[in-house]
Amino acid sequence: MARVSITGFLLPLLIMCVSLAHAQKGKLFIIGGGERSSALIEDLVKTSELSSTDYIVILPMATSVPEESIAYISKQISEFSNNKIVSFNFTKEQANNNTNWIDSVKNARLIYVTGGDQNKFMEIVRDSKLYEAMHQAYRDGATISGTSAGAAIMSKVMITGSQKQDSKSDSFREIKADYVEVSSGMGFLKNVIIDQHFIIRSRYNRLLSVLYDHSDKTVVGIDEGTALVVSKNKARVSGDSQVFVVNNPKNKKITSNGNVSFQQANLSLYVHGQEFKLKN
Repeated sequence: MARVSITGFLLPLLIMCVSLAHAQKGKLFIIGGGERSSALIEDLVKTSELSSTDYIVILPMATSVPEESIAYISKQISEFSNNKIVSFNFTKEQANNNTNWIDSVKNARLIYVTGGDQNKFMEIVRDSKLYEAMHQAYRDGATISGTSAGAAIMSKVMITGSQKQDSKSDSFREIKADYVEVSSGMGFLKNVIIDQHFIIRSRYNRLLSVLYDHSDKTVVGIDEGTALVVSKNKARVSGDSQVFVVNNPKNKKITSNGNVSFQQANLSLYVHGQEFKLKN
């Protein structure tokens, strides 16, 4: 009778199981700014799947009024969750050296980034141990959420909110190449670029300019009071308004003055409850 090698049988299975476990990721709950309805926050809490022993971390580094921002979102979340809520207003030094705070972020089940200035947040977090802790939490299954600036930071290519200094106009009045300033964000979304307050502030020019410069990405505009909820390659819309999605522009061209054209891009507009695939 032939002898079967247990090791030879189990090893590939073990490797596959480890690979699948490593591939498990958390979720993103990306809010486009503005007022957050009770239904939206209830969805955030449900999406996070908190156990009784899990806790929530609020990171207010983007805002100039951290106490107010922490108090407001804490009150909203507490309406739907009895889980402990803590906040850490990191400085750049603390983002590398405050081991207790960093470990708390790493082990949180829900991490919420307030609005404000996405550049201010990233100046503190970029290339830090806190950055790694947030990614570890996400890999371990945590939900990462944020509003406004806290939405912009989700992308690897992050819209800073500014035009390039050599732009001749202001307020994003045109659709041009090399027109919108970008920087490096948190990179939870590597193939998606997020813009926020999108429809109410008519940020189409800005986002379509970014699409021209980064045509291998999907650009997503999230309106106020609305969230894009991402789990692996699935996305759904939650909230009162809409999410604008564009990708794959073809036949890109540019004129001597920087104006651009492209054709046959895929454009979709989604509302609450609708789902779609998203290469993140």
